[in-house]
Amino acid sequence: MPRTLSTSLPERVGATVTVAGWVHRRRQLKSVTFLILRDAAGLAQVVVTAAEPRARLAELTEESVVEVTARVVANPAAPAGVELVDPTVRPLGDPAVPPPFDLYRPELTAALPTQLDHATAALRHPTRSAALRISAALVAGFRSTLDGLGFVEVQTPKIVASATESGAGVFAIDYFGRPGYLAQSPQFYKQMLVGVLERVYEVGPVFRAEPHDTTRHLAQYTSLDVEFGFVTDHRDVMRMLRGVLAGMLGQLPSRAAGALDTLGVALPVVPAEIPAVHFAEALTIAAAPADEPDLAPAHERALGEWARAEHGSDFLFVTGYPMAKRPFYTHPATEGPPSGGPREAYSNGFDLLFRGVELVTGGQRLHRYADYRAALAARGEPIGPYESYLEAFRHGMPPHGGFAIGLERLVARLVGVANVREVTAFPRDLHRLTP
Repeated sequence: MPRTLSTSLPERVGATVTVAGWVHRRRQLKSVTFLILRDAAGLAQVVVTAAEPRARLAELTEESVVEVTARVVANPAAPAGVELVDPTVRPLGDPAVPPPFDLYRPELTAALPTQLDHATAALRHPTRSAALRISAALVAGFRSTLDGLGFVEVQTPKIVASATESGAGVFAIDYFGRPGYLAQSPQFYKQMLVGVLERVYEVGPVFRAEPHDTTRHLAQYTSLDVEFGFVTDHRDVMRMLRGVLAGMLGQLPSRAAGALDTLGVALPVVPAEIPAVHFAEALTIAAAPADEPDLAPAHERALGEWARAEHGSDFLFVTGYPMAKRPFYTHPATEGPPSGGPREAYSNGFDLLFRGVELVTGGQRLHRYADYRAALAARGEPIGPYESYLEAFRHGMPPHGGFAIGLERLVARLVGVANVREVTAFPRDLHRLTP
């Protein structure tokens, strides 16, 4: 008999069906045993009254995998309003070793390190798996939104020859006797491909060997990268980002409704025009020193509160980041701060804050070969390591720009958890290399 998922049971009242999944919980009363079975779609309640099947169920541990053939009857008090009666229960493997925490409870009570040590079991909890479903739905929405805008998905190398792409720490590897590195981002390659396809995006891992041990950093995370040509300046990139985010979030109700309900997620509204402040103005709002070269997490939180109070927005663009804190390929500012002052210190680069945390970095890039040579010389960087990258600009590149969204950070802020590890299946950080 074909397998029926738990969510389809209300359509099968009166029929005999076969379901299969994990023993989520057993409740053994005096004359009846309730078996709660969990599958990929949800929960199903199995009612066992016969003595022999009840005795066999007593030997099954939670998380054992079973198949149940039974009749579907209506019961408003049961999950989804139905339950399974007169069952035949068949184990599909050996009795499971119970994990070191109860998966049937509404919340996982184990400390996060314990959950991560036993991730293969902890991820089965509905709250943990719901975050993964939301993540998958966001990626699907990212792809479909950009596909609809004429972008082409690309895949770029994750083993690279240069360790100096952005100044961030890199993981060195032995590449057939030569030095190689895990890619910190697809930045160089997605820019090169603008010269081929004009509009490109990528979903892939990036690697940062930075010794961060915080709730918002991982040594490997998923980056949603976009790059496109024929922009006027960074504001075109900001408008594109706004549309992509709206598309991604707008598709969540249809792609991950159950997961949103499980976690009680209230989706943010993406304003028609996301409020923006210049970096110099942001320092004033955040009560940061006027010579601060970057925004600290406390500054970002203050700006998030300001955006919510002044604009009713969970999102805020901070534009005009100092050139000193941006990679060499960033286009210098074409306008000075609104308050006046020289523009030379600033860039056409921006960050997008979401609920007081940096979520996206982007901006306009340099597109002239001579400008790249001058930018590298100004930073005392040799041309050699960048020759294959710079070749694209010798052959003609349009004005272009792009951005990168950190997927895990987006999901964490969206579902309201404090640590990105809570929404990452198998996180890699300063201390964790397994499972």
